[in-house]
Amino acid sequence: MPVLLGARALRYLGVSVAALGADMGAFVLLLHMDIPPAAASVPAYGLGVGLHWWLCARVVFEAAEGAARRVQKVLFAGSALVGLGLTAAIVGIGARAGFDPRMAKIAAVGISFIATWLLRSLVVFKPRPAAA
Repeated sequence: MPVLLGARALRYLGVSVAALGADMGAFVLLLHMDIPPAAASVPAYGLGVGLHWWLCARVVFEAAEGAARRVQKVLFAGSALVGLGLTAAIVGIGARAGFDPRMAKIAAVGISFIATWLLRSLVVFKPRPAAA
């Protein structure tokens, strides 16, 4: 079982902060364009995910090569979809309940961060035995 805390977790946190900056910046911009909060959260999250993959595969985890890298990308996309679903649901529910959409987004960020860290650490970038 990979270590879930330590230097790698700190690098993941840094990468997540950078991706969150892109995500939140796009989210606020889309809100100012009168896009409904749940709808605005989707492309903003997508931008953050793209940046997150690029950075994760370079500074946080060991990126695979060839077919194994394609599997990593698919698994990473799947983990991103889990985070996206959580984000859209939390932002939508929060906005309908009368919360400031930015506050709902912050709550979604925390929950999504934990879910995707676990998925990426334990599944996406889990070291796999080399093929013989």
